[in-house]
Amino acid sequence: MKRSIKAIFLLTLMAAITILVASPAVSQDKQAEQMQILREKVKADKKSLVAANMELTASEAKGFWPVYEAYQKDLMAINQRIGKLIESYAADYRANTLTDEKAKKLTAELVTIQKAEAELQASYVPKLSKVLPPKKVARYLQIENKIRAAAKYELAANIPLIE
Repeated sequence: MKRSIKAIFLLTLMAAITILVASPAVSQDKQAEQMQILREKVKADKKSLVAANMELTASEAKGFWPVYEAYQKDLMAINQRIGKLIESYAADYRANTLTDEKAKKLTAELVTIQKAEAELQASYVPKLSKVLPPKKVARYLQIENKIRAAAKYELAANIPLIE
């Protein structure tokens, strides 16, 4: 991947994570506004990163970008679930109120989200295969997986372990 685009994407993502688990000093309205701005920036940076690494022909691009946009829209629902899960944990962590029962619910939701993410990716392989040759389908999935792995790494690095 192109280093500069990847670096910008990761910096933007880290800022989003910081705001998400920020101290209560930032008002909820201000936090929501900042998150929306960062979401748009991450979305644009991600699309640039994908475009720079896919090496699409004009005809491939014509078919690919609508499928990409649909996938991103579906992925947003999963990302929102992850955000809610993190917010729930962060609230309990800050208040020191995480019970065994809440931990069970967090764990169950995490596993459900991971399954949903895998099922979503699998459901898009046939759609991508209609508009791209097999190697470019694999390349796109690699790019998506690398981006998501980087995002998950940043999340993991910034979310404290359960005590």
